Parts: sequence; structure tokens; C-alpha cells
Amino acid sequence: MRLSSLYAILDAGCFPDVNAMFTAAEELAAAGCTLLQYRNKSGNARQMLAEARELRARLGPRVKLIMNDRADLCLAAGFDGLHVGQDDLIPESARRIIGLVRWLGVSTHNPEQLAEADKTSADYLAIGPIFVTASKANPDPVVGLEGIRRARELTRKPLVAIGGITRANARSVIEAGADAVAVISDLLPDPRKSAEEFLRVLG
Repeated sequence: MRLSSLYAILDAGCFPDVNAMFTAAEELAAAGCTLLQYRNKSGNARQMLAEARELRARLGPRVKLIMNDRADLCLAAGFDGLHVGQDDLIPESARRIIGLVRWLGVSTHNPEQLAEADKTSADYLAIGPIFVTASKANPDPVVGLEGIRRARELTRKPLVAIGGITRANARSVIEAGADAVAVISDLLPDPRKSAEEFLRVLG
């Protein structure tokens, strides 16, 4: 698999309402973003499914859509993949639900977790937080650029760096060994312009 260098994360909690989230998604796609994760930590299943299906309808096949946490909603919404964290379904259980065709990503926060995730059927691995982040209430310890270098030594799978990544530091993250940068906060102000600048920086 080949990951887009920019992995946009749409966190429903970051928007004043659902229409603002849909607009941001369309702006990201218009800028050339082809990989987008839908994350909703507070919505109920019915609401999340409705929002996910609307994203699928608006963005069409040009954007790969990844569901955060929920394997059932990934299938029901016709998404292209699932991303699970350390407290979610274990990768092999998730794989049994979503099948072999959809992408499966796993979050890791240290070398031990990454080495363990590398043994699974995950298609890509995430490592972070790279820098201090405001997107999580109780973030794991920052791993820094050295954490990416160490992770790169431990896996040949595509590596996604996440946590505090901005247009100012994204290039250093790729140079440290990441294949893609996952971004939430630095895409919020003017999503289209922000995504265009990220894609320019990432080359």
C-alpha cells in the first residue's frame, strides 16, 4: 500500500457543528487531500453512521476514508479502512470484521507497542505523539523525532507520525523516517489553504 503524505483527521469535536465539519472535508479534498480519518469520540452510533455516510457521499471515491475505532461503522458506511488504538479492538479481531481488502491502521506510542503491532496484519502503523499536542485530553509521552527514527528501524510497514505536527515541522518528521503526517489542529484554520501548504511542504 502507498500512503498519501498528508493524513487528515476530522475530529467531530473540533467543529462548531456538523455542517462545518462537512465543509472542511470538502475543502480538504479540493486541496488534494486523498486520505481522511473520521473521528468522533462523543457521538452515538446512529449519529456517527449518518455523518460517516454523508462524508462518503460528499467525497466520493477520490478520498480514502478511514473510520476511527468502530469496525461496524466502517463497514456500514462503506469506508476504505479502520484505525484502532491501544484500547480498542485488537488488530486481528478488527481484521476479521473488516476483511482483507480494507486498510487497517494501529496507533502505537513506544517501541514495544510498535514492535508488537508490526507482527499483526495491520497495513500501516502510527507513532506518536511526536510533539506536544492539544488534541488529546491525556496524551501519551512525547516521543520526538528520535521516536520516529527508532520506529523506522522496527518496521517496514508504512509509518504515520501524529501529534503536534504543523506546517513548520512536518518536513522534519518525514526526513526522520515517517511516510505520512497525521494532522488535526493545523488543518482547522482555512482547511483548503492549510492542506495546500502542507502538501507543498511535504512535496
